[in-house]
Amino acid sequence: MSQEVKGGSGWAPDSWKTKSIVQDVYYEDQNKLTSVLAKLKRLPPIVSENEIRRLKKQLAEVAENKRFLLQGGDCAELFDYCAQDQIESKLKVLLQMSLILTWGGRTSVVRIARMAGQYAKPRSKPTEIIDGVEYNAFRGDNVNGNDLSERKPDPERLLGAYFHSAATVNYVRSLLAGGFADLHHPDSWNLEAWDLAHVRNPVIRKEYQGIVDRLHDALDFMKTIGADEGGNSGSVNASMNTVDMFMSHEGLLLDYEQQFTQQSSDKKFYNLGTHFLWIGDRTRQLDGAHVEYFRGLANPIGVKVGPSMDPAELVRILDILDPDFETGKVTLITRYGHEKIGKYLPGHIQAVKSTKHKVVWCCDPMHGNTETVNGVKTRRFDNIAEELGKAFRIHTQNDSNLGGVHFELTGDRVTEAIGGSMELSAEDLSTNYQTFCDPRLNYEQSLDIAFSIAKFFQEQRSPLRL
Repeated sequence: MSQEVKGGSGWAPDSWKTKSIVQDVYYEDQNKLTSVLAKLKRLPPIVSENEIRRLKKQLAEVAENKRFLLQGGDCAELFDYCAQDQIESKLKVLLQMSLILTWGGRTSVVRIARMAGQYAKPRSKPTEIIDGVEYNAFRGDNVNGNDLSERKPDPERLLGAYFHSAATVNYVRSLLAGGFADLHHPDSWNLEAWDLAHVRNPVIRKEYQGIVDRLHDALDFMKTIGADEGGNSGSVNASMNTVDMFMSHEGLLLDYEQQFTQQSSDKKFYNLGTHFLWIGDRTRQLDGAHVEYFRGLANPIGVKVGPSMDPAELVRILDILDPDFETGKVTLITRYGHEKIGKYLPGHIQAVKSTKHKVVWCCDPMHGNTETVNGVKTRRFDNIAEELGKAFRIHTQNDSNLGGVHFELTGDRVTEAIGGSMELSAEDLSTNYQTFCDPRLNYEQSLDIAFSIAKFFQEQRSPLRL
């Protein structure tokens, strides 16, 4: 008989099967699926309980306004992204963004990558018509292939998801243990690489250069007084040599997630397939399978919150997912769009403030700002920045705190989003449009966003600010 968790009356890792489920995958060969799931159950965990507990502690500090959350990565990973250059480029951009945010906000940054498991892709319809023929929709590399000849869901791809996730996590661990995040690492942190030649607007270039110069001064000062020299583990100086980098993905395929759900010595259940899972906007039904599964996890979890979320519904989902009122247990990842955030966010903030829940508020300014230009799916940098700026202001006006940001981004120099300091136009999209899912910020646009947030933090601290 399955044991219950505290606060999870009647819950077991498979109790979600008693609920209705959306975004489910149908496999023709159920025997093969059973065999694959059994093998997944026997394989070693991808992450550890201690790593998850460390993230929970840090997110609790985010909820208490003592840290800031940066979450970012691909919309949906391909197995091919499990490659040295791809992994290193994502780490570099997240590290550089976090350095800018740390300097600008004078606060520690919690880094969570959308990586090592973000292979599933929710779809509005299970099938699509291509050249008059109906095919299964592409659901991500852990379900089927994007090629029309590979559209049949294959359980073996779940094993592929495990091994690519494990390889990615292990390489990230080896990079960080080997000094990749050391402030002296020539490739990861080197501010000399930020020549800002891509910034076409001279006013913006001057603002960014001022931030880079002050960062240089701060690092030079630490070097002068010896504060950047390595210390023993646990010392202040040791934080100069490495960082935490946690992994996350949307918990979409529950058959897969269940296999990594284990009970610990403290009688709590952890999903050891990743550090952080979130529920998507399409799967957060109060009486649905996904909410049922998530309510029993000891992992920190996220919930996407958009215009379709009624304030009363938000309170109910928090009561289900966070019955013990754990600080930072739930991260609310808001996604409205720059034109709608002013209408919906204040009500959601006030709804949460009326409860005992102490959440992490995180702004995802990407998903609500997707549009099609000249037949190509894209996002405008100005709209992304506008929603982010409004989020900061609305939280301040409502006596709340925006604790983090969530971006779909890449460390590569793709051309998928319009605007930014490079001033990419709609005509530039075809230059290097690589995504098979949603458009991402490229390397330069990601740094643009980090600079913008740092500037906001500076304005917040300024005594002249009205």
